[in-house]
Amino acid sequence: MKRQRLTREQSKDQTRQRLLDAAQAIFMKKGFVAASVEDIAGAAGYTRGAFYSNFRSKNELFLELLRSDHEIMQMGLHAIFENATSREEMEERVLRYYSNLHRENKCFLLWVEAKLLAVRDGRFRIRFNAFMHEKLEQLSAYIREFSTRVGTPLPLPAETLAMGLMGLCDGVQFFYTVDPQNVSSEMAETVLAGFFARVVFGRDP
Repeated sequence: MKRQRLTREQSKDQTRQRLLDAAQAIFMKKGFVAASVEDIAGAAGYTRGAFYSNFRSKNELFLELLRSDHEIMQMGLHAIFENATSREEMEERVLRYYSNLHRENKCFLLWVEAKLLAVRDGRFRIRFNAFMHEKLEQLSAYIREFSTRVGTPLPLPAETLAMGLMGLCDGVQFFYTVDPQNVSSEMAETVLAGFFARVVFGRDP
């Protein structure tokens, strides 16, 4: 079968995606600071010139990786509300989503790298903070929607709960990632389930 020739736009998209995939693998293995543009371009099978034809800088590529992962997480949150017919079903979906997050979030180390970079690099910090504020606003909106749908008043402002939830999930995943022998998946799930039962769902865990 004759191979279909890619359009110029399709070829550019393919190059861009290969660079993103290569960068993600290298950042996870070597860390953002240690990875070079040449490392990324070479792993993707391209030249340094191809990299700069698609991204202005390593920082810009990094932010795109984070945004892509964030969009995947948002789709998972949005699915909680789709076709949910009862409070029990929505609670079950919330617990299932967050209980699996520490196992399924393959980009966790990227977010750790990004936070370290934001502390050290003032220019990156501005863009990263804008992105984090967007995440907090979106999560706050989901928390308010959940409260409205299930009819349970929030014990704290949605923004406060959103920040607490993000901090809790990051902390649980950090323990699970660096010390999996002592912080089991079951323990991580118990911590998250207890938080949701008491703080979000308004009942005893």
